[in-house]
Amino acid sequence: MNNSPIQRLVELLSRLPGVGDRTALRHVFSILEDDPAYAAALAVSLGELHEKVRRCVRCGNYDAQDECHICRDPNRDARLLCLVARVPDLMAVERAGSFRGRYHVVHGLLAPLEGMGPEKLPLAGLIQRIQEDAVQEVVVATPLSVEGEATALYVAQGLRSTGVRVSRIASGVPHGGELEFTDQVTLGRAFEGRRALE
Repeated sequence: MNNSPIQRLVELLSRLPGVGDRTALRHVFSILEDDPAYAAALAVSLGELHEKVRRCVRCGNYDAQDECHICRDPNRDARLLCLVARVPDLMAVERAGSFRGRYHVVHGLLAPLEGMGPEKLPLAGLIQRIQEDAVQEVVVATPLSVEGEATALYVAQGLRSTGVRVSRIASGVPHGGELEFTDQVTLGRAFEGRRALE
């Protein structure tokens, strides 16, 4: 199968996160056994990704227009911003359905050993949005990792001069989680972030 269309597609698909050679091969055979119209539609969709999708000029989300659907939504509270590292994080917050503000995507986390220093996380655009939209709070929703924590601290320090309130998403025991299997850091944060029962 060397240099065959099957092998070439397996190689391309296996470059996707979480897709190894065996999974890619299963996907290829699934596409082969499906209606040829599906493969054609898939090819067209893939071709349109870089042609039609761009980063929102205001927040960095992906959309087919210069401003994404969230930034265009007049029902969103422009005074409340949620800062996320990547667009999939934005989508996760949206799925939760409890945040009605807008977003700011920085497309990365501070990781100096991987070449991601502060200069690659420009705060100028965020500061400009804070001023233009009279933002009152920035909720930092970066992952609860070393890189995520470093990014959260960097953002908080960088925004100190704006006077805006900077908060961090809470972390704690997952719903349905057993305390005996919860790590110490998570359990400690759950106690720090406790609130009164009403």
